[in-house]
Amino acid sequence: MVRELKFLAALWKINIASAMEYRIAFLSQSIGMILNDGVYFLVWIIFFDRFNNIRGWQLTDMFLVFGVSAGAFGLAGMLFGNTFNLGDIIINGRLDYYLSLPRPTLLHVLASRTVPSGFGDFLYGFISYFASGQFSFGGLGRFVLALLLATIVFVSFLVIIQSLAFWLGTGGTLTGIAINAMITFALYPITLFNNAAKLILFLIIPAAFMGAVPAGFVRGFSWYLLGQMTLASFSFLALAVFLFHLGLRRYESGSAIQVEV
Repeated sequence: MVRELKFLAALWKINIASAMEYRIAFLSQSIGMILNDGVYFLVWIIFFDRFNNIRGWQLTDMFLVFGVSAGAFGLAGMLFGNTFNLGDIIINGRLDYYLSLPRPTLLHVLASRTVPSGFGDFLYGFISYFASGQFSFGGLGRFVLALLLATIVFVSFLVIIQSLAFWLGTGGTLTGIAINAMITFALYPITLFNNAAKLILFLIIPAAFMGAVPAGFVRGFSWYLLGQMTLASFSFLALAVFLFHLGLRRYESGSAIQVEV
């Protein structure tokens, strides 16, 4: 475990150094994402200016939802950038390079790339939390923990969806649908959905664990919500690892060992 953590730290250090090599582009992408997220959130500010709440949800709650969702999306891009194109890597036979090295294949693939704009989403997450007006040191600690668990759920879900590429032979379309579904449903109050929809958002498209549930935990500590988030994150992670390694048995080499060098 210690060796793998050191390996990850080395990968992240290289990725960040590579991203910072073009500092103007890095800063412009990060600032651009912060502005983009802020403009998107204006819709909710305008809405709540007219209506005080949506079935018990207020503007302060939406700040928390956006904070966790944007932060998790950004952290996934920062630390595991290949989460967003794993399907294409599988289909194009570009796993060869990772399979040739004595490192955990899935971990190595995901952590080998950083999405520079992810830094902007990550920072916006904290901006949104502080803007909620619910700051406390305990709340900040809960926000960080909720952010980490939401990131695990998000990354795991995308790995599960893209691992289907081993059997279906397609990746990009499914990835886009999965990302849009997670982000779209995570950014709406959970009380808007009926019981059938909630079941989907908890078990099939786990957007509830990227928005509503973490936001509720940040708002006030609850062992029940913490248990839900922890169980969901590690259950989806275990399923993601299982499906990926099951799919590796069907993997066809693309003779692309040098592509990722």
